[in-house]
Amino acid sequence: MIRHILYGLVAVMSAMLMIAHPHSAASQAMLSCAGRSDVVKFLDTNFAEKLTAVGLVNENAILEVYAAESGTWTLVVTDVHGVSCILLSGDSWETMPSLPGLAT
Repeated sequence: MIRHILYGLVAVMSAMLMIAHPHSAASQAMLSCAGRSDVVKFLDTNFAEKLTAVGLVNENAILEVYAAESGTWTLVVTDVHGVSCILLSGDSWETMPSLPGLAT
């Protein structure tokens, strides 16, 4: 249940960021989108980030979180055509342990 709430929150935040960002979608796509395998390779090679979490945004997109032991993280959305776009990245990623008695 908590995981579903987290995924919903991230999807809403992502949509808000895309709407609020003043640059055109075309300019963003040129700077932050590529084939999924290229994006995954880039994140692994440059930041040692591995797939940490995944969720379905809708029937046309998947949300992926890549994170490294160093604490860097990247939020990626991949469409049904295999095009991945980097939405956000940052530092200080921490994986939260499951709490006893809570459904995950």
